[in-house]
Formats: sequence, structure tokens, C-alpha cells
Amino acid sequence: MIETERLILRPWRDADRDPFWAMACDSRVMEYLPPLTRAESDGAVDRMIATEREHGHVFWALERKVEGDFIGFCGILPPRPPIFEYEIGWRLAHHAWGFGLAREAAEASLAWAWANLEVPAIMAITNLANTRSWGLMERLGMTRYPGEDFDHPDLAEGDPLRPHILYRIHRPQPQAA
Repeated sequence: MIETERLILRPWRDADRDPFWAMACDSRVMEYLPPLTRAESDGAVDRMIATEREHGHVFWALERKVEGDFIGFCGILPPRPPIFEYEIGWRLAHHAWGFGLAREAAEASLAWAWANLEVPAIMAITNLANTRSWGLMERLGMTRYPGEDFDHPDLAEGDPLRPHILYRIHRPQPQAA
């Protein structure tokens, strides 16, 4: 579990399934993501639970510390095909947008990664049109690698969600004494 000033990043619970499904039903949240069925939404939660058990980290469930309500996810996924690097990612319920919560959670996730993973860099991907997401990547100090942009293999050719861009942040160098 990771705590920030306003947030808790924690393991997923069965109680997160309904609010996660509600996010999947919100066209604002899913604007740049393929639609999910309830079974796919629950399957994503199952995969998060299994990934954390296996690796000790995942896109953790995200809740507000004071209210205790599930508002989305943020964290670090281990490499998996077709992505062979550690990946940071986030998704928040619409009512949680605009308060700097995604940045707070992402900064905490990166700090956790640098302290706990021996990796030279962390990457992030998003749809080319998702300016909110890649804007946060830039505010986090991530750099776009246009030569590594790609068409997402899970999306059909011609799907407007298929073009993806890749950002990366490198491990901070220790400060000289």
C-alpha cells in the first residue's frame, strides 16, 4: 500500500468491481479506450489481482484517503507481450478529474518503482488523441519517443483508437554530494 497526502494506492478488492464497471460505462472515461463488457471489466480486475500476487505491483486500486471511495487505478505493470518494459498507467472516474489526483498517484507510483525495481526506465502509452493523458506524461517529466509510436495490436486496423504514442522516463540520477 502506498499513501500520499490525499490518496491510497492499494490491492484490488472484490468491492472495486462495481465502481470499476461504472467507470467502464462512462463515455468520458472510456473516450480513448475500447468499450468493455461487464465480463471484460471483471476480468481486468481478476488480472490485476493475479498480477499483484505474482509480481508485488500492478495498476493498484486508487481511493481517496478521507472519503475511502474507489476512484480508479494507478501504478506500475510488469513487462508483458506486446509491451516489454515496465509501464505506468492510470484511469480515474470522471468525478475525480481536475484535482491533480492522477499526477499525485503517478508521482507516488514512480517513486515506488525507483525505490523497489531495478529498471532503467518506465514507459507509458496512450492513444494519440488523448491529450489529457500525454499531457500528464509530460508534466511527470516523461519524454515522447515518436520513433516508437505504434498501432495497438489489440485494435482493428482503421480503428481511430489504434494509433498509440509512447513516452518514457529514465531513472533519476543520484545527486552528487
